Amino acid sequence: MAVIRAADARRSETPTGVMTTFASPTQGGAIRSLWRVEARPGAAGPVHDFDVEQVWSWIAGAATVELGGDTFAVAAGDTVVMPARTVRRVLADPDAGYTAVVAAPAGARALTADGADLGVPPWIE
Repeated sequence: MAVIRAADARRSETPTGVMTTFASPTQGGAIRSLWRVEARPGAAGPVHDFDVEQVWSWIAGAATVELGGDTFAVAAGDTVVMPARTVRRVLADPDAGYTAVVAAPAGARALTADGADLGVPPWIE
């Protein structure tokens, strides 16, 4: 068993937000990765995909999730199961942004919308 202290959580910043890794193979030796996404108001995530299922739970704010050709409005308390190999995009509420907690198998690989391998993002490794 490993205890990962809050002070040791890894932060990764992108143009649209901050991912804070709570557990992953390189942080606590977990076989699943768990991280928080804090998206700035109005942030538009990239159109992309993953090779594994991800589970997103919103804990603050709101977003629009484009997933496999469908569009969903989500807010705090909502959860979206994003299947593997299903193109997605998450758009933050223009006023509030959002905070979500995400879980996925360790080693999850990001893909472009057309399937090109982008590798394992730093918040998942």
